[in-house]
Amino acid sequence: MLHRRNFLRLAGAAASASVAQAQPARRPNVLFVQCDEWRAQSIGYNGDVNVRTPVLDGLEKQSVNFTNAISGCPVCCPQRGSLLTGQYPLTHGVIVNDVELKPNGPTLGETFRNAGYSTGYIGKWHVYGSPDGHYGRRLAFIPPEKHFGFDYWKACECSHDYNHSLYYEGSDPAPKYWPDHDAIAQTDDACQFIERHPSTDPFMLVLSLGPPHFPYATAPERYQAMYRNREIQFRPNVPPDMRKTASADLRGYYAHMAALDDCMDRLLKTLDRSHAADDTIVIFTSDHGDMMLSQGLTTKLYPWDESIRVPLLMRYPRKLGRKGRRIPTPFNAPDLMPTMLGLCGIPIPGSVEGTDFSGVITGARPAPRNGSAFINLPVPITEARRYGFAEYRGLRTEQYTWVRSIKEPWLLYDNDRDPYQMHNLLGKPEHRDLQSRLDKELDATLKLRKDDFLPAAEYAKRAGVGHYQELNVPIGRHPSPWGDWDSTLSPG
Repeated sequence: MLHRRNFLRLAGAAASASVAQAQPARRPNVLFVQCDEWRAQSIGYNGDVNVRTPVLDGLEKQSVNFTNAISGCPVCCPQRGSLLTGQYPLTHGVIVNDVELKPNGPTLGETFRNAGYSTGYIGKWHVYGSPDGHYGRRLAFIPPEKHFGFDYWKACECSHDYNHSLYYEGSDPAPKYWPDHDAIAQTDDACQFIERHPSTDPFMLVLSLGPPHFPYATAPERYQAMYRNREIQFRPNVPPDMRKTASADLRGYYAHMAALDDCMDRLLKTLDRSHAADDTIVIFTSDHGDMMLSQGLTTKLYPWDESIRVPLLMRYPRKLGRKGRRIPTPFNAPDLMPTMLGLCGIPIPGSVEGTDFSGVITGARPAPRNGSAFINLPVPITEARRYGFAEYRGLRTEQYTWVRSIKEPWLLYDNDRDPYQMHNLLGKPEHRDLQSRLDKELDATLKLRKDDFLPAAEYAKRAGVGHYQELNVPIGRHPSPWGDWDSTLSPG
């Protein structure tokens, strides 16, 4: 069993100071809370005046906040594959929704369990896959060998019926249903897991919540009532002619968030009551964002910040104290697994591709300068096809977004000067050197990732997913509302 070592402490009087023998430190618990489709911009501490998130705002003041955390492949299943393997989608193989994850190395749950942790998973799973390509296994029983190291198990592959939500417990193939709203019931179950767990043994618990993913108007009534008649202040990049539609969706989106903020309140209070707060790493994040009609677009899938940027808070009082700080270094989905392992002192499997940021978090090493996070959509699906977007690759740095479609250079934004990404700088003479530098950096990243940037049809053929319904949505067209970008899906 692996242990961290306490710093040696001076014992006795100063005159006869001697070094006490180091004792094994208690390894931290991990409570990992992941929501679905909660973008970084829609949270109180990031300046959204519409949303009610007092608990998360308070948590941010006690946490390390990665302000440029992103979902590099902003699609549900690919991101979850990256969380569980520490790998990028073209490595772990889940390149579109409903592809079954078949790990080629130790998974997150297996690695923690092998290090002596009690492991638990509650909520949405979404990596068992539906080989029929038509969501056939989304409500199916997931056999224990597909739990990938999580022993405590109350999960469902995928359901967005939050008020009649199915799950399976352990190895029992009989379906059960969460009472009332599933996020609240799942949070209650997570609280019971924490309360029942022996204080002498560390746990690693994932709570994977479905909201605020659409359908938006399904939060409990008391939360919907908070926004029913509320005037919404829009992001400037929501086209004026779409704001009436956006207003209705955002009210439901924010209602879900208010409910989840209360869920976080119960979790944090449970840690306090159980005297586990100081020794528990609490992580709050999301699998990707939601455009909510910014840029005139719906859902995720795109390289704009509303789609790729996610909240990422990490609190560990015993080691980091309770004074919050912000780290602007880009942080990507494959970095989650190695960073959690690093904070717990657990060796990182060689199959992991992500970066361990635990040293940056603790101050043991400086944050990398001029860092970037890789963004990609190897195979456009659903709305990406409906809107006519090509497969793309790109980089998100602290300041810039640079994206190439498979056809040509596509987007260049200075996110400091243009935080709503309404002015594409591509081809501007004064930015020629910047464009060249970022393009060379992207080439180096593609080489490192062994990504040949092939047409989507080639990856779909290799994965055997050409029949998936999400890949067979008719191709449309979506001109920019600002008149300075456009994209059509490349043939093939």
